[in-house]
Amino acid sequence: MHYAELPELRAARSPDLPCIADDDRALDNAEFLIETRRAAAVLAARGVGAGDVVALMLGNRVEFVVLMFAAWRLGAAVTPINPALTAAEAEYQIADSGAAVVVVDGIALAAPILEVAEFATADVEYIAPAMEAELALLIYTSGTTGKPKGVMLDHVNLIAMHVMADGFLSFDERDHALLILPLFHVNGIVVSVLAPLRSGGRVTIHGRFEPRGFLRALEIVRPTYFSGVPTIFAMLAALPPEVTADISSVRLAICGAAPAAAELLTGFEARFGIKICEGYGLSETTCGVTLNPPQGIGKAGTVGLPFPGQRVAILGPDDALAARGELGEIAVAGPHVMRGYLHRPDETAHALRGGWLHTGDIGRFDEDGYLIVAGRIKDMIIRGGENIYPKEIEDILTAHPAVYEAAVIGAPDPKYGEIPTAFVVLRPGAWTTAAELIALCASSLAKYKRPDFIDLLDELPHNAIGKVDKLALRARRFPADAVRTH
Repeated sequence: MHYAELPELRAARSPDLPCIADDDRALDNAEFLIETRRAAAVLAARGVGAGDVVALMLGNRVEFVVLMFAAWRLGAAVTPINPALTAAEAEYQIADSGAAVVVVDGIALAAPILEVAEFATADVEYIAPAMEAELALLIYTSGTTGKPKGVMLDHVNLIAMHVMADGFLSFDERDHALLILPLFHVNGIVVSVLAPLRSGGRVTIHGRFEPRGFLRALEIVRPTYFSGVPTIFAMLAALPPEVTADISSVRLAICGAAPAAAELLTGFEARFGIKICEGYGLSETTCGVTLNPPQGIGKAGTVGLPFPGQRVAILGPDDALAARGELGEIAVAGPHVMRGYLHRPDETAHALRGGWLHTGDIGRFDEDGYLIVAGRIKDMIIRGGENIYPKEIEDILTAHPAVYEAAVIGAPDPKYGEIPTAFVVLRPGAWTTAAELIALCASSLAKYKRPDFIDLLDELPHNAIGKVDKLALRARRFPADAVRTH
């Protein structure tokens, strides 16, 4: 099934069944098809056709999904733009992607724009789905090492990702996703929209995340699953014990985008009775690579087993296969791997050399074949010639019952080159000291791995998809009175 024909097929099969909803409106399958045809007619009238790119600079709302399917109906690709970007940042993505038009909601840009309100009153026209279209999404990376790159994903990638994930998650028409992650990220699109819709299920788009409000939404909407990032699970787990809700409809939650502490996941499961399936993936793999299976053994501290239908390997410095248990670069091959980076042939060739997608992440397989992610290659700290992986330190710190979140970076040092530096946020109402955390590290880590400084903060900076923004932490001026551990 090509995604361009999905609205047609859903409406023909079950016209009256719910399809997609947000805080303001709900569409059944027949209404979703009508709205998709309406949007396609408006885009076509603006000259959008096969091979073009439509930019969507919208928040999480029904119209985003309608417009995405409308663009695909015309054979065009979609590039989602974070609506929080400045005009200059957005215009870089618009120009780089070659977008023919940008759909906005009251945002002024130096580019051809369509206001989302223009679609509400347009006439409905029949335009046959363009089944030959290849490129589906241009997802722009976060750009932590330079200008954001456009990851090219085609319809084959999207379909392959669904088939691979369905082997673990067994989506069907009973599934109902509650979407909380942003739709400008591949996780939000693939896991919480395409997966349920392709399986005959439905989607409800939740508004801005707030822990108590989201818990109430789980009780009222009655979804079967949702996908989140560690920060979301941490905020929910930090709610006072008296805050409860009936969330028995949720069969599982998916955690990704950044590594989560094992204690966070096990604690969340114990409190809420929801199984969390932590996984690993990236935009370049159309979202997923591994997942702790909902059925069978889930291993906290790992990101699970590889999805079927792909190859996942650990490569050494010379790109040779590493032995089981050895750390190395995580590499992936399969039908879900991107076509490449838009307009960047050299970077594409480097990333896809040797028939593998080189992820830039460090990891290893345990004795049961579960993947353990140690961190990013660029985040690795080299202290006096010794390699230190921040996640190992972060896991020790977050094991402390008072610690809500921790991040470790390498800070410049004239003697050792780099030294590990920890930033820690405590749970609401909890208390500990830097000295106590130093003692915890000393009991669990070799001396060279222990953070040289620990700074207690009110909060850590996060990017738009919930990852800790380590670039912002590196730019932070470390306080002169911070506690030095050794």
